[in-house]
Amino acid sequence: MSEKEKKEKAPKKSWFDGLKAEFRKIIWPDQKSIGKQTAAVLSVSVVLGVLITIIDMIVQYGVDFLVK
Repeated sequence: MSEKEKKEKAPKKSWFDGLKAEFRKIIWPDQKSIGKQTAAVLSVSVVLGVLITIIDMIVQYGVDFLVK
């Protein structure tokens, strides 16, 4: 291993120190915000699931109509 390759590798300790420093910068959302975001994700997921089901049924009906 050349000296250049040795200099490019950062020691593990500094990597973990950097990781800890980055985690300290994170601003975690409060419980009320998490609840709102969870409700939004669940409602959008249900609506999209229903839409995909309806479109699938329509397409399936059309294919069955053309094939039979």
